[in-house]
Amino acid sequence: MDLNLGDIVIMKKPHPCGCREFEITRLGVDYKLKCCNCQREFMIPRVKAEKSIKAVKENE
Repeated sequence: MDLNLGDIVIMKKPHPCGCREFEITRLGVDYKLKCCNCQREFMIPRVKAEKSIKAVKENE
């Protein structure tokens, strides 16, 4: 999966606030994602993130 910083991804399961869209703020062994609704940030392992991503909306 080819992801870049600033891409917006749609996850299979929503964040507790109800939003499914997240912005990628860090790439590496772990991904840092920021919720587009409540602006919370969290780290998730790459393997788990790639399984959870449903679609990618590239940031223009």
